[in-house]
Amino acid sequence: MKLYFVRHGKTQWNLEGRYQGGSGNSPLLPSSYVDIQKLANYLRKNKVQFKAFYASPLQRAVTTAVMLRNDMGISVPVITDKRLKEFNLGDLEGMKFVDAEAKYPDQIKAFRYEPEFYDPSAFHGETFEHMIARGKDLIADIVKKYPNEDDNVLLVSHGAALCALTRTLEGYAIPDIRKRGGLTNTSLTVLETDDQGKSFQEKVWNETSYLNRKITSRDTI
Repeated sequence: MKLYFVRHGKTQWNLEGRYQGGSGNSPLLPSSYVDIQKLANYLRKNKVQFKAFYASPLQRAVTTAVMLRNDMGISVPVITDKRLKEFNLGDLEGMKFVDAEAKYPDQIKAFRYEPEFYDPSAFHGETFEHMIARGKDLIADIVKKYPNEDDNVLLVSHGAALCALTRTLEGYAIPDIRKRGGLTNTSLTVLETDDQGKSFQEKVWNETSYLNRKITSRDTI
């Protein structure tokens, strides 16, 4: 089976450079609806047939999933699951990047570049280990539910959570999961398993060609 991972569309807080974890619900930008339609056209052109959509229950993810389904003109269920939520960032929620870096320089550096050293206890956040465990628990349930070779499931989640989860599913240890950088808003990553979830192979990573615009570092924050 194949898992299609989509990062939600860009939000107002993304634009403002604010941390947006598992508690924030910043709305999508108008331009994100255009990007979602472009992704829908890409998937439709490639004739991908989906069994279900799963989404984080946060507004930006649910809206992305529902709009994507509608733009594709299909009727699969959109199932919300809290295991797809973004990292709980505790006191960082809504804080501007520059302010967070000034207050917690070591931990912000670790979160972005050196996850093995990340300790969010100072601001009551969630560890990589905890986030990865809940994500893998959901993936195990999905693989069990959709065991056929031609089953495709699409999941809409968040940048940091998806990066950690997909890289871990591929077999990478925590120190290595950020070495390829982050995932772009409305990007597509595809993993395949042919052994009931024991291992996953990367088919697509952070695909954005369908957006037809230059991607900058600001798009992956």
